[in-house]
Amino acid sequence: MLPQLAHAADLDGGALSALWGIPFMGLLLSIALGPLLFEHFWHHHFGKIALAWGAAFLLPFAATFGVHTAAAGTVHALLAEYIPFIALLTALFVVAGGICVRGNLHGTPALNTGLLALGTVLASIMGTTGASMLLIRPLIRANDNRKHAVHIVVFFIFLVANAGGSLTPLGDPPLFLGFLKGVDFFWTMQNIFPETLFVCVSLLVIFYLLDSHYYKNKEEALPPARDPTPDSGISFEGKFNFVLLLAVIALVLMSGFWKSGVAFDVMGTPVELQNLLRDLALVAIIVISLWSTPKSARAGNDFSWGPILEVA
Repeated sequence: MLPQLAHAADLDGGALSALWGIPFMGLLLSIALGPLLFEHFWHHHFGKIALAWGAAFLLPFAATFGVHTAAAGTVHALLAEYIPFIALLTALFVVAGGICVRGNLHGTPALNTGLLALGTVLASIMGTTGASMLLIRPLIRANDNRKHAVHIVVFFIFLVANAGGSLTPLGDPPLFLGFLKGVDFFWTMQNIFPETLFVCVSLLVIFYLLDSHYYKNKEEALPPARDPTPDSGISFEGKFNFVLLLAVIALVLMSGFWKSGVAFDVMGTPVELQNLLRDLALVAIIVISLWSTPKSARAGNDFSWGPILEVA
């Protein structure tokens, strides 16, 4: 017999059949394989595909457990998880996308390792998305005169876009969802710091040895006259976004440490005042960043809404 539930919050997900996970697996496979197998179709219709997988879960769920339970579950997912998640990710994406690093350095193994190490640290402070947007173009420009550079981007993905964000809810989206569920902000820092340090240092050492091999033994550098971006001094455009980045961090910390005691009930989902203020302030930061950042800074980063739309 299936339980008759008044609210989605009453539903024991552990008691559900694994078959209910098929639409989610289908969505993940679509995200992973769509851009590879049918790139043109995917980039024009990924929203419709995601909606179809969502409906493939929600409609049978409503038919089985009732429309009210399905609606309450949808409201819970939107207010307690999806909207806060997208608000934070979009804020980091927009703010980091407004900081343009001008100039170019010479991509030696030591410099490349240093940039990867910096990005790894920044990933837990400004998110893997923000750190990647800030550093990927300077790293590519520094090495655009080298014949072998694919491994540099691969290790950038390993370190800056993944492992580096393991220590705070700002770093990786799943950790932020845990934070929304009540996991302490510093839990990962306190419990997996040695393991994260070992993984990141190991990857940096491996990268340095590999990059040194290519740099010294493969006639790596092109002649200076063929360097697409000659070496020049480093400068930042859109520096006000650093202030907005600090504001994003402060808002997330505020929502974790300040318990207002005020909550609004929406179909069984409590929306706490501190979380509501955080999300509204994040939207305000997005607007301020878009308004205050010079267009040339976003143009220098090739900023577009495509990546965040696909994530959303």
